Amino acid sequence: MLGAVVLILLLFGISQPILGNLQREHKWVKAGMLNQIFWYHMLFGLVYWTYAYFNPSDSKNYFRRTNLYWRNWFDALAEGTDFIEWLAFPFVRWFGFNYDMMMFLSTWLGFWGFVYFYLFFKENLRFNPKFEGWDAITLFMFLPNMHFWTASLGKGAVIFAGIGFLVYGLSWPAKRPIHIAFGSFLTYMVRPHILFAILIGMGVGFVLGREKVPIYQKYLVVFFAIGMSIYVYEDLITYLGYDPNNLIDSFEEESALNAQRLSSAGSGVDMTSYSLPMKLFTFWFRPLFIDSPNILGIAVSFENALYIYMFSRVVRKDFITYIKIAPAMVKMSAVVFISISISMTFVMSNLGIIIRQKSQIMYFMLFVVVAFMDWQKTNRIKKRGEIFNRIVEEERKNRELAEADIPS
Repeated sequence: MLGAVVLILLLFGISQPILGNLQREHKWVKAGMLNQIFWYHMLFGLVYWTYAYFNPSDSKNYFRRTNLYWRNWFDALAEGTDFIEWLAFPFVRWFGFNYDMMMFLSTWLGFWGFVYFYLFFKENLRFNPKFEGWDAITLFMFLPNMHFWTASLGKGAVIFAGIGFLVYGLSWPAKRPIHIAFGSFLTYMVRPHILFAILIGMGVGFVLGREKVPIYQKYLVVFFAIGMSIYVYEDLITYLGYDPNNLIDSFEEESALNAQRLSSAGSGVDMTSYSLPMKLFTFWFRPLFIDSPNILGIAVSFENALYIYMFSRVVRKDFITYIKIAPAMVKMSAVVFISISISMTFVMSNLGIIIRQKSQIMYFMLFVVVAFMDWQKTNRIKKRGEIFNRIVEEERKNRELAEADIPS
């Protein structure tokens, strides 16, 4: 554990010049805030390390296989589980990192997901939306479930970082091709279907977004998204365990098999007879306090209650008006969130797996909500400005009339 402590301090030192550069590039960035996220996330790295010590954990298998199974580094370069071991290989085999050090190195990678999601939120909003007086974006950055599942040696930390880099890059594609490339690589290698959904969402967002972008640029983005989607389609379907040549039948067969397999688990929920809205509710907002399978489930229930409250903020008539004129990033986030949610509801019926998997996409929903709140506040300010201007104009006219009635 001493080696892990030294590594954490070293990683904190490495992070400082990077955060300093981000602060110089974005004047509204507070390095102190990001450092708080660093230590908070490292705390959850310790929590997960303790949890893994007393419970079965995939992180132990990743480390053991990296240490014993692979003979050459690039033998492990493949999508899915192997990719995590490919990332770990040089640190374990060449630099002698032990299990504890690899856990906190992966935690550090997950930390950068929070950094870039924070930047994504802040630069795409005009105001700081409030939740009962608290800054909503800051609150989102400290949600416990988001930190727990991205603080260990495994897919969670890697894909969360990848998505964070990717969405930050997509906010300004011309200036951030490296972020897009790196984020796409990490996302595709861990979960191709997530990248597939983001590419589709990106195409929809750029075509339907309200930004004044030249038509040829919009269609270049769309053609790129379509081309990349076609390129990853077969690998994606094969990765998910379906037959590319008989997709519908294999999808239904796999869904039934997963439902039967997972519903037998202690935290299983048989969703095969649920309607689509009920499946989505289960995926987004359960467990709640009445059906939490354990202490972790009770802790997650508080977070799910927050999700329900935030989701209720968009159940407004003017949300339809907003989504029609929303910027590209909002439309992209909405498409990604809905499409991934629908696909996951057909292959998951275990609350433990649902809790882990939905952490990859809930920030997309939260971004849509706070962007809508941001738009509402902008409209309120505009209306107040229009009322003020109207009052000033009426006072001016009244003053002119009064002066005209005064005899010379």
